[in-house]
Formats: sequence, C-alpha cells, structure tokens
Amino acid sequence: MIERASPNFNARKLPISMAVLHYTGMETAEAAIARLADPSAEVSAHYVVLEDGQVVRMVNEADRAWHAGRSYWRGITDVNSASIGIEIVNPGHEFGYRPFPDAQIDAVIQLLSGVVARHHITRGNVVGHSDIAPARKEDPGELFPWYRLAKLRLALPRPTKNLMDPLWPDAGFLLALERFGYDITDGPAAVRAFQRRFRPELIDGIIDGECRAILLALLLPKPTGD
Repeated sequence: MIERASPNFNARKLPISMAVLHYTGMETAEAAIARLADPSAEVSAHYVVLEDGQVVRMVNEADRAWHAGRSYWRGITDVNSASIGIEIVNPGHEFGYRPFPDAQIDAVIQLLSGVVARHHITRGNVVGHSDIAPARKEDPGELFPWYRLAKLRLALPRPTKNLMDPLWPDAGFLLALERFGYDITDGPAAVRAFQRRFRPELIDGIIDGECRAILLALLLPKPTGD
C-alpha cells in the first residue's frame, strides 16, 4: 500500500457503518490523486485503487474524508461521517468509461473485505456514489462488477430467483425505494440509480415489472441472486 496523505479531512460525528465506492472520473490516476491531495479542492477519499491493483491510502479510516458530498442513505445525511470512501481509478462517463480490470477489482475486494470486517458493515450499506446521490452522480457506473462483490457477501446480490411483480403503482414503488434506502426527492433519478446498481443493462428511469420484482426481493429478509 502506498501512502499519500491528504490534508482534506476532519473529525467524524458518527460511527462507521457504510462503505461508498466511486470512480475517479478523471483522465489519469495521477490527476485524480493530485486533486484528492489538493487543499483547495476540498475533496478526498480514504483509499484510491489503481487499475493495476495498487492501493493508495490518503486518509486514515478513523478520520472523516470528504468524498460523498451532498448525499443520503437510509436516514443518514452526513454520509462522510458514517463511511469509508474508496475511489477506483476509471475515467468515467465524461472521459471514456471503460470496464474495470480484473487486477483492480481483485484489489477492491481485498481492501473492502478488511474494511467491512473492521467496521462490521452490512451488505446493504456497501453502496455506490450514485446510490447515495442519485440526482448528481453516476459512479461507479453500470460497468462495475457488483456481482463479484456479492458472491463474496461484500454487497447485496441482484435478485434472480422466484421474482414476483407486486404490481405497485409508481408512487408505491418510490415509497418502497425510499424504505430500501434511496433519496427519492428526484424520483426518476432515484429509479435510474436503482437500475444502474441492480439492472444495469437497461437504465431508462422507467418503473417496470422487473424493477418492482427486484426491489420487492431486496426488501425481503434474505435477498438471493447472482
């Protein structure tokens, strides 16, 4: 692990209960790390995972890094105080979004395994930036292999078994989505964020039977799937 200290942190106000995964969304890893260490940028993360699998530690886990911005998850509005932020090097949608290399995902899994174990983070609280800020963010995006994390019980799986459409009206779906954890202030954005995470092959913001069935399964005590 490489140490590259960022000055951009302060004291936590909440216990750690979440891990938030991002992509860097910049043209190079060097530019991303430089920005996360720049006092004038006022952003940071606990870790950065490079495409070759190298991990850079920038903020101690005990401290509050500034990665989430204006965000919300399961009643928490100060997500920075409650989370570990992991930036994954990828140019993102603006600069040529591309699949994440296996070596990089292997390193994310190893890093996240330790984070989850140390802080007793549940699968439902391992989230993407788009989950906690659906109206603002798209990362880590539809190409991120959440299924690899789910197979190791590091994230919730996409439900695939015994799916049943509950036939909720759209308002009912949004209420269920809020119950699951999302900010539904911008309904279509929340639906797209849900799709990006759990049905990435079709991200259209339209509530359909498949979305309803997936969400119902996720709200059950033991979600099952890939």
